Amino acid sequence: MYNKNIKLVIAALIFGYAIYQFTESYIGNGIMLILLSLVFVFFYFKNEFILLAFLKLRKQDFEGAKKWLGKIKNPSSALVKKQEGYYNYLHGIMVSQTNMNEAEKFFKKAVALGLAMDHDMAMAKLNLAGIAFSKRRPQEAKILLGEAQKLDKRGMLTDQIKMMKDSMKKAQMPNQHYGSMRHGRRR
Repeated sequence: MYNKNIKLVIAALIFGYAIYQFTESYIGNGIMLILLSLVFVFFYFKNEFILLAFLKLRKQDFEGAKKWLGKIKNPSSALVKKQEGYYNYLHGIMVSQTNMNEAEKFFKKAVALGLAMDHDMAMAKLNLAGIAFSKRRPQEAKILLGEAQKLDKRGMLTDQIKMMKDSMKKAQMPNQHYGSMRHGRRR
C-alpha cells in the first residue's frame, strides 16, 4: 500500500497537466483531467480498500472484508487519522466474533483515533460496553453505554442499548432461590 500523500501528488500533477491543456485550448481534456484529479483527492480522504471492506461487511462476507483490509500494510502511513480509526473499527467488528480481548484493543484504538460518523462511534462504544460488561466491569460498561446513547442521535441503536441495559439490570439482581432448604431440611 502506498503512502497517503502519493495520492495528493498524483492529483496535483494531473491538475497541473489539466491547466496546461486549458492553455493549449483543449478545454474538454482539461475538464476531464480535473475530474480525474478529484478522484485521487476523494481517495485521499476515503480509502478505497476501507470502502470495499465496508461493502463486503454489508454482505456479511467477513473473509472478503479481511482480504481487503489485509491489503493495507502500514495503516499509520497509508491512512488519514479517521481512516485509521475505521480500519481499527472494522477489525474490531470482525475479531469480536472470535476474540473479545483483541476486539477490545481495536475498538479502543478506533475510539481514540476518532470516527467521522456519530453512529459509528456509538456502535464502537456499545461494543466496548458489552465487552466491559462481559469482563465484569459494570461501572465502565455503564459509562460507555451512556456515551453510546448520547451519540446515537438518530435512534439506530435504541434496541441494542435497551437490551444491554436490561441484561445489566438482570445481572445486578440478587439470585433468588425458590424451594430452597429451610433449617437444614428439605420441604
